[in-house]
Amino acid sequence: MPRKAASRLPYALVLLAATIGAAIGLGIALLRSPHVPTASEAPLKAQITWPSGAKQAPSVALRDQTGAPVSLRSLRGHVVLLTFLDSRCKRACPVEGRTLADVQHRVKGSGAILAVVSIDPWADTAASARAFAARAGWHGNWHWLLGQKATLAPVWAAYNIAVKRTPGDVLHVAALYLVDPRGDLRAGYLFPFAPDVVAHDVQRLAGSV
Repeated sequence: MPRKAASRLPYALVLLAATIGAAIGLGIALLRSPHVPTASEAPLKAQITWPSGAKQAPSVALRDQTGAPVSLRSLRGHVVLLTFLDSRCKRACPVEGRTLADVQHRVKGSGAILAVVSIDPWADTAASARAFAARAGWHGNWHWLLGQKATLAPVWAAYNIAVKRTPGDVLHVAALYLVDPRGDLRAGYLFPFAPDVVAHDVQRLAGSV
C-alpha cells in the first residue's frame, strides 16, 4: 500500500467507526421510544423519528456568529434544523452546506431556522462561519453556534456526535436533527440525506402547530 494511502487509513477508520456509532446511537434512541404514527398523524420520512412529546431536544445554549446568545428554548415556535459542521472543512461539510441551502429554498416561508453547532472550536470563527454560509448559499434565518471545546463537547455528546481532531482535519459524525416548534426532537438523518425528504418533514412539522 502506498505510504500516503496507508497514512490516511487510520483516519478513515476513525470516521467510519464514528458514523457507525452515531447510527447505533440513533437506533437505540428509536428503540427506547418506538414511533408508530397514528392515523391522524402525518408520517415523517427521516431515518429516525420520535413522536411529539416523547423526547425533548437536549439543551443547546451558545453564542452565534454575531455574538448573540441563542438557545433551542429561544427558538421555540419554529422548526429548527440542527446540525454540526466545521467551517474550514474542505470535504463533506461543504457538500452538506449546499444540501442545506437546497432545503432552505424548498421550505421558504415555513419559518424554519438553521442552527449549526461548531465541531471545530480550535479554528471556527465568526468570519469563517459567514464565509462558509456565503459559499453554501444560505439565506433566511441561520445561526452558527460557537464556543470553546469545554462548552461544545457536552452538546456533541448529547446528540451522539463523535468528534476527532487529527493533523489538518476534524473528523466527525455528519448528522441532522429536526426539533419541532414545541422543542421536541422529532427526526434524525445521517448525511448524505435528500433535501426533498428533509423539506417534506420540515413542512409537516411546521404545519403541526
